[in-house]
Order: sequence, then C-alpha cells, then structure tokens
Amino acid sequence: MKMPARPRPVGSTSAPAQPAREETLPPPGLGPRLGPRPLALHLANATGAWMSSRAALPFLKSGSLPWRPELALQGAALQLSLGLAKSEDFSAALDAELTQRNVRLLEGIELYRHHAYHRALAEPPVLWQDGTTRLLDYGPSNGVPVLVVPSLINRAYILDLAEGQSLLRYLAGVGLRPLLLDWGAPGATERDFDLTDYITLRLEPAAAAAAKAAGEAPIVMGYCMGGLLALALAARRPQHVRALALLATPWRFHAERAAHARLLGMLAAPMTEAYAALGELPVDVLQGLFAAQDPLLVMRKFTRFAAMDQDGPAARSFVALEDWLNDGVPLSLPVARECLADWYGDDLPGRNRWTVGGVPIRPHSIEISSLIVVPAQDRIVPPATAAVLVDELPMAERLTPPLGHIGMIVAREAPTMVWPGLADWLLAHGAPA
Repeated sequence: MKMPARPRPVGSTSAPAQPAREETLPPPGLGPRLGPRPLALHLANATGAWMSSRAALPFLKSGSLPWRPELALQGAALQLSLGLAKSEDFSAALDAELTQRNVRLLEGIELYRHHAYHRALAEPPVLWQDGTTRLLDYGPSNGVPVLVVPSLINRAYILDLAEGQSLLRYLAGVGLRPLLLDWGAPGATERDFDLTDYITLRLEPAAAAAAKAAGEAPIVMGYCMGGLLALALAARRPQHVRALALLATPWRFHAERAAHARLLGMLAAPMTEAYAALGELPVDVLQGLFAAQDPLLVMRKFTRFAAMDQDGPAARSFVALEDWLNDGVPLSLPVARECLADWYGDDLPGRNRWTVGGVPIRPHSIEISSLIVVPAQDRIVPPATAAVLVDELPMAERLTPPLGHIGMIVAREAPTMVWPGLADWLLAHGAPA
C-alpha cells in the first residue's frame, strides 16, 4: 500500500522536537553498519565459549567434569568416545573446528555490515507531534482507529519493518486505521521524563488527538512495554480507549524467572548512578542486558547468516531485523530506574501497587473488551508473566501463537498465524456500539 508524502506535523503547540543524541545506522554508501551491538561483547562471548571448550577437553577425558543428572548418561558416552580417540589427532581436529567456527562468525558479521539492503519504506503522515514523540497515521481515514503503543526501548518501526513484514500496513489493508505512537529518542525535555511523564504528557494527549481525528475513541494496542503504558491509559483515561489489545505484555514480573527479574532490580541503582553524568542509559548497555539472556545467540545466528544466499529473501529479512535490533534508542534514567527497580525488582504491577500520577493501575478495574496475545516461545517476556492478564482483566480473551516475542510481529509465519486473528478481533471490537 503506497503511503502519501509526509506533511508537516500538526496538532501540537509545543516547541520543535529536539534532535536525538544517539547515533543511528548510516545511510547507504556511508560506511558499514554499527552492529551487532555491542560488537565487542558478542565477540568476547563467542571467544569465551570456544576457549572454554578447548580448556575443558582434559577434564572431559578424565571424567572429572561434573554433569547435571539429566546429562550424566551422555557425558559418560562422550568420555568413552574421547578415551578411544587418538589424543593428538582429536586435539588438532578440535582446534580446526573452533577456528572454522570463528571464521564463519566473522564472515557472517562482515556480510551483514556491508549488505546492500536498506529499509526504504515511505513514512506515513504525522497526525500529531509533541517533543520527540509523533503519531503516524497509516490510514485509511475511514478505517477503525487503532492507537498502537510500542516500547520506549526500541524503535517503533518493528511494526512496519519492511515490504511484506509490516503488521501496520497489513492492518490498514483490511480496513483498520493504525495510528503508531513513535516515541523517538529522548530529546532535551524527554531525558528527564519518568513513566508518569511519558504517559500523562505524551500518551494521553496522543490518545486525545487520535480520538479527535477519528471522531471516536480508538482501540489501543500495546506491544511489550507499550502494553503496560496502554493499561495505564485505559485506567486513567477510559474515555479514550474503546478496547484493549496487549501483545507480549508483562504484568506479573515474578510469575516466571523471578530470580532473574530480581537481579535486574538490583542493577537499577548502580547502573543509573554510573550513567548519571550522561543523563541516559546508552543503547549498548541496554543491548548488553538483552544479550545476557542468551550470550551465544549472536554467534549462532550470524554463523547461519554466513551460509545464506545473500541475495535471497531470507538474508534480506535477516538484515532488516538486525538493522532494527541495532538501531535502538537510549532510555531516560528515571524510566530506566522505574523499569528495573519497580517493575522487575519489586514487581509493583503484579502486586497491584503500580501507580501513575497517583492513580493505581489495576487491570481488574478495566472493564472493556481485551485481547491478550501470549507468544508461546517468548524468551524476552516469559509467557507466564503475560498470561496472568487473562485472569486479571474482566473481559479478556487469549491468543497464543507458537512464535517468539519478535517473531509474532515479523516472522515469515506471522502473516498467517498472528495477523489475521488479530485483525479480525480488532475489526469486531471496532464496530459501532
């Protein structure tokens, strides 16, 4: 669907947006990509894995390496095989394999950094803007309005990633009017924002602008962290929320992997103190937190990428997604502190103790039709932390696609497994009351 040229922003009397301080991906022809970020961390993780494999060999042979009970049988078989192998030949073969894996990883990274693909989708018109936050109108003007609220941590265009990988353009094509809240990188004003500021000074006015433009309250669709902000909007400004769709939205942060959540909470004070002089939590620090969930993910996926047809659709989709992953935005320190300490550390939402501007955000009091999408293979938002909303919200339905956190938006299966069911629900609940 071809989008019209973007007009000048309308609907706000605030000062012009401040330019983002964070460097973004270079346009075509201006040098290699920055990612995978942080590159040094990913290379160190891969090197550490390979070196530990080499260092563990004598312990494997001697049987002194402890195995988890469920792996004891396989460990004993491996020890026997190693005992039958010629030591010098096996060591040489192991070194050759580790070297080859390193070569394939570096080759994949270089192919990515210099790949010819660059995102070229035309941006839709700006319906409203305040500071660095914009409301992008995907049309059609007579479609059912859907205010889409993404996370503050990543760029909003994951929902409009590439040709054939755009959930928003699909929704527009079936008669909905997606209105995407693009937070942008924090400017001079937003760097001091906490969650209450983002909700009361950006999200609520954007919802009012969406309702005014459409002539009716929109359905509000929140993705990941954006789902918590959408819940706050529904609790504080119910007149601006017709129905609620929450995609991979955590709520009870200690329902699954509680120890990991508490660890993140313990990092809140030292991390925000360490970057106080900078005034924000940098992109590479945030990327490092994500990398800690699966330190060897980059090693695996870039090794696979090296073997792809670099002119094929799979390689282009890989590059499009990696570009988005590496094109992050910094987080204001107050927001970082609240997310880490209050959400992950103390689980205030899950304990019904999270408040925004003095208003408690309690799902059981939000009595509107709701759809909770819980991707079964989500490694970023553990499914149990999101599924509790099915019971918390009085009028909730559940959709559980067999995909991951990002895969349910852009994977090749998403247009058949997720998008149609989501669109049908939005259309059904956007009909006039």
